[in-house]
Amino acid sequence: MSRTLVVTNDFPPRQGGIQTFVAALLARRPPDSLVVLASRSPGWEEYDAALPYPVLRHPTGMLLPTRSAARVAVDLVRRYGCDTAVYGAAAPLGLLAPALRSAGVAHQVGITHGHETGWVAVPGGRQLMRRIATHLDLLTYISEYTHGRLEPPLGGRARMAQLSPGVDVDAFTPEVDGAAVRRRHGLGEDPVVVCVSRLVPRKGQDVLVAGWPRVLARHPRARLLLVGGGPDEAALRRAVAARGLTGSVVLTGPVPPGQLPEHYAAGDVFAMPCRTRHGGLDVEGLGMVYLEAAACGLPVVAGTSGGAPEAVRDGVTGSVVSDPRSPGAVADAVAALLDDPARARAMGRAGRAWVEQRWSWTSIAGTFARLLEP
Repeated sequence: MSRTLVVTNDFPPRQGGIQTFVAALLARRPPDSLVVLASRSPGWEEYDAALPYPVLRHPTGMLLPTRSAARVAVDLVRRYGCDTAVYGAAAPLGLLAPALRSAGVAHQVGITHGHETGWVAVPGGRQLMRRIATHLDLLTYISEYTHGRLEPPLGGRARMAQLSPGVDVDAFTPEVDGAAVRRRHGLGEDPVVVCVSRLVPRKGQDVLVAGWPRVLARHPRARLLLVGGGPDEAALRRAVAARGLTGSVVLTGPVPPGQLPEHYAAGDVFAMPCRTRHGGLDVEGLGMVYLEAAACGLPVVAGTSGGAPEAVRDGVTGSVVSDPRSPGAVADAVAALLDDPARARAMGRAGRAWVEQRWSWTSIAGTFARLLEP
């Protein structure tokens, strides 16, 4: 059987979107077709012991394309007879490609996620991405937005194909019960707008809070549930207090990944009005939270940043706010869904069906398998 070496700094038990993406792809491959080279993070020994494929942890918390890492990767290629290599994040680990090619790897795939669009926007990063692409057979992209940002600067140096993250449709489902979350935060039976995301400016929680009084003017009993932690948490709590919203806005703080489905399920509408910042360097690559919310049967309100509109069928599974910086525009989009619960539920059903068809891990795994073929 053909064997693939996966070289990745982003791998559980370290948490994050890329880590989840990579682990989910590998979980759906034949175990005897895989070997993984990864960095170390707390709890790695226990995590690796439960995996059905071999994992070698380089003795570092950050796996970089150093000579030492190249030697280890080449040794794994030769020891396990790997003929394919996958880089969990093409930048910068794709710089190892020439060494692995010399060791006999015939087909090399680099996965991109979103941050690479920032790399190609600046001269030094653009040159590095071009160098990486030159030595890869295939470079993936997560959305048409990121494809459009990556392809022109790379100038055809590698074939490109879409490989988006997927949704675990068995974990994120309308059948999940959010009652315990509602009880924990005293939400009762009130209409709840939920946002699940890291608390950073790009995600738009600040705009949700600024526009919340406008939502309350139409729906006085509505509650806003902000799920997640991040550097903006203290500022958001101050903004909530300054606007006198402590009775209707709840910040949960960080939540373990396994508890996210029940937090989505506690909501009636999902909203994350993401916006692009820093001249396009801080941008949403796709927005998996919209798809997870849709899988749970919620209508979604999205912003326009990057690939986010690709995660919403505007007017069918939710709404894309054309000006996500406007508290009034965001509030009106949210309130419109609260105004018409029947329409909101219909959007939620449409979103669930779309995720099952297009975004389930079963579908994504099939794409990945095809991309591993030379």
